[in-house]
Amino acid sequence: MLKFYHAPWSRSSAIFWLLEELGVDYQMELVDIRGDGGAPEEYRRIQPNKKVPAIEHDGVVITERAAISIYLGDAFPEAGLAPAIGDPARGPYLSMLVYHDAVFDPVISARVKGLSYVSNDFSFGLFDDMVANLERRLSQQPYAAGDRFTLADVIYGSGINFTMNMLKGLPERPVFQDYVARVTDRPAYKRVSEKDMAMAAKIPAFQSMFSSGS
Repeated sequence: MLKFYHAPWSRSSAIFWLLEELGVDYQMELVDIRGDGGAPEEYRRIQPNKKVPAIEHDGVVITERAAISIYLGDAFPEAGLAPAIGDPARGPYLSMLVYHDAVFDPVISARVKGLSYVSNDFSFGLFDDMVANLERRLSQQPYAAGDRFTLADVIYGSGINFTMNMLKGLPERPVFQDYVARVTDRPAYKRVSEKDMAMAAKIPAFQSMFSSGS
C-alpha cells in the first residue's frame, strides 16, 4: 500500500502531481499543517519536523521531495518517467532533483526573507548563481534533466510556477515562463490543480480568500 501525507497548496502538491503522473494507486492522508501549532504532534512519527510531503510504501516511510521522487520513479519504472540505473540521463536527473531541494528552494527562501550573505556563508550558495544556472539549462534543453519530461519536471514545474507567479521570488524571464507553460500543459497537472483547490477551499486558513473571490 502507498500512503501519501498531503496538505493542499503546500510543497506536497508537487508530490500529488507526481503520483498522478505515475498513475499509481495511493491513499491520501490529509495533514493540517496550518492549524494552531502546525500538524498534530503524532505526525512526528512520520516526519520529524511535522512537514509535508511524506509517503509510506509497504511500511517504509520516505520523506523529502527529492528522496520521494527518486524512490517513486524507481519503484514504478513502467511509467517511464525516471532514467534507469545505467542510463546516461540518470546523472543529470538525480542532480537536478537534489539541486531543487538543496539549492533552489533555500536560495529562494533566503531571498524572499531578505537574508544578506556571501556565497560561502551557506551551503546553498547565491541566488544569482542559481538563477543563472537554471536559465542556462532551460535555454539549452526543453526539460530540467534533458530532452524528455521526467519526474524532475514535476518538481521544477511546481517550484518555478509558484516562486515566479505566486511568491514573486523568481524573476519572470521568458525561458522560465515558457518552461512552466510547457510542463503544466499536462492532464495530470490540471487534475491535481482542480483537486487541490477544492481541498484548499475547505481549510479555514484559506476560506477567507475563497469567500472574497481573490
